[in-house]
Amino acid sequence: MPDPTPVRGVIFDLDGTLVDSGLDFDLMRREMGITPGHSLLEAIDLLGEPEAVRCREILARHEWAGANAATLMPGVPEFLAALVERGLHRAVFTRNSRAVALATLERLSLDFETVVAREDAPAKPDPTAIWRICENWRLRPDQIVLIGDFHFDIEAGRRAGTRTVLYLAGREPTHTPGAVEADFRLTCFRHAAALLAWMSEPL
Repeated sequence: MPDPTPVRGVIFDLDGTLVDSGLDFDLMRREMGITPGHSLLEAIDLLGEPEAVRCREILARHEWAGANAATLMPGVPEFLAALVERGLHRAVFTRNSRAVALATLERLSLDFETVVAREDAPAKPDPTAIWRICENWRLRPDQIVLIGDFHFDIEAGRRAGTRTVLYLAGREPTHTPGAVEADFRLTCFRHAAALLAWMSEPL
């Protein structure tokens, strides 16, 4: 018999999904001297010292500014309340630092059982953190939904074996990397009834 409530937990990206931190990654790349389009964490890891130290200081400055300015995405509190009502586990898996992630969540009164940051596990799109969360929750990956706004989120979820949701935040799917690969596309958390219904469908 199929599981009547197959989704038991939801893992969220932070910036661009739960909150809008206003981070300007192109500006950060220019300040660091990193080639446009390259992923920051991976590019910094390839640098020698002391250049890597300088770039990490730039990254931290921008991330803390984002934490202090972050606002909730529309509909997030109501969506999280719906998950609590259904008894679903909730986690955050972010490429941010742990200190910045926790400060952002605390300032915006967001409560999660589990927060995994870049110090805790390999960064997305590596799926290791997702498997650790599943193990902690004693759930299979196919009982988990991963929601994020970037193709790294979708790739990590697919590699881990979870269901994946791309949060579009007003972007057109045809111009958004990860939209084709995602199992579900969400325009806004204010209009998440279809997503909640999809999450309750048998596998």
